[in-house]
Amino acid sequence: MQGGRRVGRGTKRVAGTGQARAGSGRGNGPLEKNRPASLIHARAGAREVRAHRRRTGTGTRTEPRKRAGDRYPERGGRGPRTGEARDRPSMSAQAQEGTRPGEPVFQYRPALDGVRAFAVAGVVLFHAGVPGIPGGFLGVDVFFVLSGFLITSLLLAEHDKHGRISLSGFWARRARRLLPALLVLLIAVVIAGQFLLPTVELRLLRGDGLSALVYVANWRMIYRGAGNYFAQTSAPSPLQHTWSLGIEEQFYLVWPLIVVGALGWLATRHGGTRRGRVMLLALTLAGVGASSYAASQLFDPTNLNRVYFGTDSRAQALLIGCALALLLGLAGSSARHTGPRQVHPTLGALAILAAAGLGWMLTNAAGTSAWLYRSGGLTLAAVAVAVILAHAVVSPNSPTARLLALPPLVWLGRISYGVYLWHWPLFQFVNAERTGLSGPSLLGLRLGLVLVIPIASYLAIEQPIRRGRWLRRIPRLAPAGTAVLAVLATAVVVVVATIPTPARNTALKTPPNPVFSPGTTGTATPRTPPPMRRSGRRPGAQPRIDFFGDSVSWTIGSYLPDEPGVDVHTRAIEGCGITTQSDILELGSPHSLYPYCPSWPSRWQQGVDADDPDVSVILLNRWELMDAKLGGKYTHVGKPDFDAYLTGQLDRAVTIAGSRGARVVLLTAAYTHRAERPDGGLYDEDQPSRVDAWNRDLRAETARHPDNTMVLDLNRLVCPSGTYIDSVNGLQVRSDGLHFTPEGVRQLIAPWLIPQLTAIASKGMP
Repeated sequence: MQGGRRVGRGTKRVAGTGQARAGSGRGNGPLEKNRPASLIHARAGAREVRAHRRRTGTGTRTEPRKRAGDRYPERGGRGPRTGEARDRPSMSAQAQEGTRPGEPVFQYRPALDGVRAFAVAGVVLFHAGVPGIPGGFLGVDVFFVLSGFLITSLLLAEHDKHGRISLSGFWARRARRLLPALLVLLIAVVIAGQFLLPTVELRLLRGDGLSALVYVANWRMIYRGAGNYFAQTSAPSPLQHTWSLGIEEQFYLVWPLIVVGALGWLATRHGGTRRGRVMLLALTLAGVGASSYAASQLFDPTNLNRVYFGTDSRAQALLIGCALALLLGLAGSSARHTGPRQVHPTLGALAILAAAGLGWMLTNAAGTSAWLYRSGGLTLAAVAVAVILAHAVVSPNSPTARLLALPPLVWLGRISYGVYLWHWPLFQFVNAERTGLSGPSLLGLRLGLVLVIPIASYLAIEQPIRRGRWLRRIPRLAPAGTAVLAVLATAVVVVVATIPTPARNTALKTPPNPVFSPGTTGTATPRTPPPMRRSGRRPGAQPRIDFFGDSVSWTIGSYLPDEPGVDVHTRAIEGCGITTQSDILELGSPHSLYPYCPSWPSRWQQGVDADDPDVSVILLNRWELMDAKLGGKYTHVGKPDFDAYLTGQLDRAVTIAGSRGARVVLLTAAYTHRAERPDGGLYDEDQPSRVDAWNRDLRAETARHPDNTMVLDLNRLVCPSGTYIDSVNGLQVRSDGLHFTPEGVRQLIAPWLIPQLTAIASKGMP
């Protein structure tokens, strides 16, 4: 029988020893004393076990047929029903890894699936915006610790059984376990992205998908869109979460090589396998220290991507799991040698303290907390997870193990890989804008999909491949080739599906009526000569138009079609408005302005001096709408203190833009939908009330300077219904909820704007 199975009536097999206990398993009976030596030997065969049963009358049950699906306990392989755990030890990994009966192997523990359940629940609820768990992202570190522990335990167990480690076999098992579900996810995401993502983000998705396919997504997310402002400020990738899979797969590639080297070369040169494991443990602990140090040095509050996504700074959690497996093995207390009745009160007390500390982190930590990186917070979190794991493994009858082995947790743990894979893209695509839902109703829909789709993936894709149902249809020598072809086919789909669909020309029935607001008078009586006839103008027969402002203004100035007889220059600064308050809240999180933004006055002035424009167009549609720290507290447009500050900045902007006699045109800010909160609501800077407050400030500015300023109502043009829309008459106008598309500028905005600007330049009025 397998280690841990019953041996007839009144006896129990002791896990991983080939021995049996009489009665309840607490004492030694006659059967124990008279057991043949062949059955005590670790390599006793199933035939001898059955023969002994027939001689002693202890039963004739034969060995259960091993199933290909009963493999890979490190990823939730099949084990006993949780309700049986108290009566007998769990199914050992010998069936799961295809080993012979009687061999000592790493034993499956339902509690480990419970750990997975807590980890994935923390991540999902954190991304869902459920209040109270700002540190739910630490669930990824829980996965890392568990992976390091299980993979190292399996490698050591294989070395114990065979005296060697099959690297090709290990990597093949990893590929069978992880690759199929990932390929399906990538195909689904890129196809959905073709219909749901704007052009900029669709192009980025191609690189995201290919990076995820070869498991380097974490480095992709660090440098994604480098040098391109619109790529850097685009919405998070639907594949952003694959960064953690990249780190794990890099670990799966490198760590077995290190283990093989330590147990082979080092052990041979320095005397014995145990010596090799001691040296491997020392190397692992050194790696933990190096990774923790890297995190402290790489932390940059203005750019967390490097420290958060970096393999070097996040490897510490994986290595702490590896160290735990080595420690348990060296101490002789690993799960494969431990009886279910052993108690470890000291470790239990430490597990309680670790759970309390981890709970505090989950409810108090934030991804931007400096102490996580500079003060070893990530290291402490991983150590806490390791302590809980250790207690659950060496004391399988402890309260810790029993809690983690509750059936709902075990069930969620078994599908945790699929839940993690699918939850993030589902949250990105199933949003309030598309469903019309928000709050609890949106959360319920998302969580329902996050369970249904992974269950389908588990039953239809993951389990059949793990059990070999699909593999039986493939020639014996073809699985590797099939895997390569599947990867290549997925890569082709990723590339083809992310080719943007060419924008179609949409003929508007009638040009929109000009919307002209000179101050608050509603009349147009210029008191100065038209800009093209002003004194001191630089010679030139064409109207000269300059665009100033932020990246939204940049999209208009840059995407305008070439107009004969009009000279257009774009002097807008991507990422900068006219506010110089460095501490802001962007999408609900603290951020700082780009370091070059405070120099906007001098850069605007340089543009005016170089171009001598007849009309200076100012469009500001983002930074002035965010919360900014003023006088030590956050405030925003619409509040008297911040409105007073913005009035001063607007006066300065108008003065610079009109310093050579140009007429200054202020375009109203349009309603935006840049991103949604996790609950489906709008972030503060996207609230229509803030846009309205800012546009009132613009009109107040023209009232103070009626001779050289006027307002054109861009908001009414692109949001004719009075609310945010991304398309007008079937033409997509917004690319990401904020910026304008090239086709939107050329087909909608330009026919409305250019005639008015040229009329202002030549006549003084639109």
